[in-house]
Amino acid sequence: MRMESEAAPFSAADLRTRMARMGTGEDETTRYGDHLLNPDLVQLAEHAEARDAAVLVPVVDYGLGTEAGVILTTRAAHLRKHSGQIAFPGGSVDPGDGSPEAAALREAEEEVALERRFVEPIGRLPRYFTTTGFRITPVVAIVSPGYELRPSPSEVDDAFEVPLGFLMNAANHRQESRVWNDVLRHYYTMPFGDRFIWGVTAGIIRTLYERFYAS
Repeated sequence: MRMESEAAPFSAADLRTRMARMGTGEDETTRYGDHLLNPDLVQLAEHAEARDAAVLVPVVDYGLGTEAGVILTTRAAHLRKHSGQIAFPGGSVDPGDGSPEAAALREAEEEVALERRFVEPIGRLPRYFTTTGFRITPVVAIVSPGYELRPSPSEVDDAFEVPLGFLMNAANHRQESRVWNDVLRHYYTMPFGDRFIWGVTAGIIRTLYERFYAS
């Protein structure tokens, strides 16, 4: 029988403990990204013209004994790039942001109206390098209940939650491939019901798993 003070597996409190104990690993010697599955592809993100971006990994805290949820969005179908794909709230780091945390919080407010008063950043994952020339800083945050999500129609079709335990289960992680720019590209997928999580979003989730849940 679990004591009341003991955090349940996959609860927000358990994640907080894991990150505090193991560290966030922001050093440049530990890298994650598309290039690890595709070492033959040129890494535009390592060039001077690479663009910095940040995403919020919002983990909803439902209490010590309850599994957390992870907020994800579906990008609007009319967008020119990555339309209809599942993503974390996020975007480019603007000059006025000051930090990846500020950028991630701003984007979450703009995209789904997630108010900052409900959000507590607790650490960063290692920067995620993409083959399209972005350096993405994933900001992990604990979200307190009481918020109301209102997707912005110009950017997001909807927002939803996936149980953290589902995402941190390696049995739900698949490796697939397709031809991209005449090159075979490999990537992770994590189908969840009628939702298809893949690409960078799945790669960031995989990073969270490898750093804090794989052992």
